[in-house]
Amino acid sequence: MKKIYEGKTKNVFALDNGNVMLKFKDDCTGKDGVFDPGENSVGLTIEGIGRANLETSIHYFELLKKAGIKTHYVSANVEDATMEVLPATVFGHGLEVICRLVATGSFVRRYGEYIEDGTPLEGGYVECTFKNDAKGDPLVTCEGLAALGIMTPEMFASMKEQTLKITKIVADDLKSIGLDLWDIKFEFGYNNDEVILIDEIASGNMRVYKDGKIVEPVELTKLILNR
Repeated sequence: MKKIYEGKTKNVFALDNGNVMLKFKDDCTGKDGVFDPGENSVGLTIEGIGRANLETSIHYFELLKKAGIKTHYVSANVEDATMEVLPATVFGHGLEVICRLVATGSFVRRYGEYIEDGTPLEGGYVECTFKNDAKGDPLVTCEGLAALGIMTPEMFASMKEQTLKITKIVADDLKSIGLDLWDIKFEFGYNNDEVILIDEIASGNMRVYKDGKIVEPVELTKLILNR
């Protein structure tokens, strides 16, 4: 396999059949050794988190398939920590889409003079950031994406609608086992001009609470899979 990209939490390889292979790593985003899905750099390594993230992704991609939501997911090999996916073109140099159900993290760091940490955001709040470590993953609006020629308003509308639907599916699934989703991070791309969810739906990309305390990624995966 030919490596085509090395990311923070996984490597990407080209397959002979035209699809792509994702190899999950044990790195997590965070700062000073503390896990934080809102950070834009690797802050710690947790043994086994790569496979854990893959198992969680499989669980949710299968739920989305049942709900009729198309994604890039094809198949996975948990033992090898790999996932085969459809090829997709990222928007710009990479765009992260965050859905916030509760104000916390970087949202409160930006807007703390207007809102308190832990305040529910009714209906969910969707925001986008460019994947650019040097610039601190800057925020970008629908209008900004259109002006830069990265995404049409119609593509953005589809992406936002899918984000809210997917977030609800994940949140409802977590709620069924006594967990509260506060926010989650996705990545989208386009395949034959169709906007689809790509990358992963992993414990390392969501902030989840149980009884008022944040659940760490490995423990979260255990709770999701061992119900």
